Amino acid sequence: MFRIFAILMFALALPAGAETRVPASQAEVQLSFVPVVKAATPAVVNIYASRVVERAQSPFANDPFFGQLFGDFGRRSPRVENSLGSGVILGSDGIVVSNHHVVGQATDIRVVLNDRREFSARVLMGDEESDLAILQLEGASDLPALPLRDSETVEVGELVLAIGNPFGVGQTVSSGIVSGLARSGLATGNVRGYFIQTDAPINPGNSGGALVDAQGRLIGINTAILSRSGGSNGIGFAIPSALVKQFVAQAEAGKTRFERPWAGLTGQPVTADMAEGLGLPRPGGIIISEIHPASPFRAYGFTAGDVILAVGGEEVNTPAEMIYRMSVAGLDSSVQVAARIGGKPQTFEMTLTAAPESPARAPLETSSRAAVPGMRLSNINPGVLAEYDLPLSAAGVLIERPGPVGLRAGLRQGDLLLKVNGTPIPDTASANAALEGARRQLALEVQRGTRRMLLRFRL
Repeated sequence: MFRIFAILMFALALPAGAETRVPASQAEVQLSFVPVVKAATPAVVNIYASRVVERAQSPFANDPFFGQLFGDFGRRSPRVENSLGSGVILGSDGIVVSNHHVVGQATDIRVVLNDRREFSARVLMGDEESDLAILQLEGASDLPALPLRDSETVEVGELVLAIGNPFGVGQTVSSGIVSGLARSGLATGNVRGYFIQTDAPINPGNSGGALVDAQGRLIGINTAILSRSGGSNGIGFAIPSALVKQFVAQAEAGKTRFERPWAGLTGQPVTADMAEGLGLPRPGGIIISEIHPASPFRAYGFTAGDVILAVGGEEVNTPAEMIYRMSVAGLDSSVQVAARIGGKPQTFEMTLTAAPESPARAPLETSSRAAVPGMRLSNINPGVLAEYDLPLSAAGVLIERPGPVGLRAGLRQGDLLLKVNGTPIPDTASANAALEGARRQLALEVQRGTRRMLLRFRL
C-alpha cells in the first residue's frame, strides 16, 4: 500500500506534460558534471607572477626625519615576491582575464595551460578598484576559450562550478550554487565592487579563476572570500561577466586604463526613515548628498536631496551598484534613468560619458630653483578627481610625484597642495612661482584624504 502511495505522489509531482523515461546512459544515471568540466577546464590557466621590491631593513628607512639621521644604516635590499593565482582564456589569440591582485605590479608573469604548455604574458590593462586585469599571452594562437554568459541573466539557486588552482595543488573543480546577487557591501583592500556570491568552495589560489554555469559558460571571475581562517567558509565572491566583457572590449581597443562613465556625485542608500520623509512607498535608491557642477546628472536638474532609483532599467540601492550599472553599459551608451527630482518622479535617457578633462591638467615639474624641486604637479579637473578618487570639492593642485626632496619633507603621491606660505594655489604655474619665491622659511598646507596638515621648514 505504501509503495502504491509513493508512486502516486511521484506521478503527481511531475510537471504537466513531462516525459517519463528510463535513463538511456550511465552518464544520465550519474548526473555528473563531467561534460561541463571537460569543456571548461582547458580554458582555465594557472598564473605565476613575481615582482622585485626593495625591503627596508631599518625600521627608520621610511621616516622623513630619522631616515636622514641614520643615513645608509639598514640600506634597502631587493627581494622577489611571488604570487599564485588563476586566469581564464577569453580569446583564442591569448586574451586572458585574471585578478589585479594576482598580476598587478608584476615584473614577470608565467601562464601554464591545462595541457602543460607555458607562455609569458604581459598586462594590457589593470584596474585595482575592480580587481580585474587583462593579459596577452606572447606567441599564443588557437587556444581554447570560454564563452561568456550575460551575468544579468543569472539567478539565485543556479548550479555553478568554481575552477582554479587552490593553494597551488593543481587545477581543481568545486561545485555549489549562486547564493546571492548584487553584493556591493564587500570591500577588500582598495576593491569596491559588485559581486555574485557563491557557496562553491574558493580558496587562496582560486583568485582569477572561473565561475561557470551548468552549460560551461563564464558568469564570473572568482576574486574574494569571507573567512577568518583563510580557508573557504562557503561565502565566496565573483566579479560578474558583464563587467569582464567591458574590460576585454576596452583592452582590445588599445586602452591601458579602464575608463568608467563618470557620475560626478556622491550619495547614500535610502533607509526606511528616509523613504517615509521622501514620500517613497519603500526604501530603495540613492539620495544625492553632493554633486559636481560638471556632473552629467546636473544637466537634468539633479541637486542634493534628489533620489536616483534605477539605471538601465535595473534598481540601484548603493553607489557601488549605480557605478556598476553605468560601467557595464559602457561609455557613449544611452541608458534610462528613473529618479525623483524635486520630489516628482521622472524618467529620461542619459548618454554616459567619461570625466571631462577641463580645465587642462597642465602637468608641471617644479624647477631646480623651487624650494621643493622635482615635484610633479597637475591641475585638478573631473578626470583627476576620478583617477585619484578625490573628493568632489577638492581644491589646490595634485601632487602626482613628490620627488626626492618632497619625499623627505613628508609629501606623498595623491596629496593636494592648497597653500604655499599662506598663499592659495589655484594652478600648477602658481605653485611653481610660489615655491621659487620662498625665502628663509617654507609653509606648505596639504590635504591628505580628509586630513589637513601644515608642514613648516627652514630654508
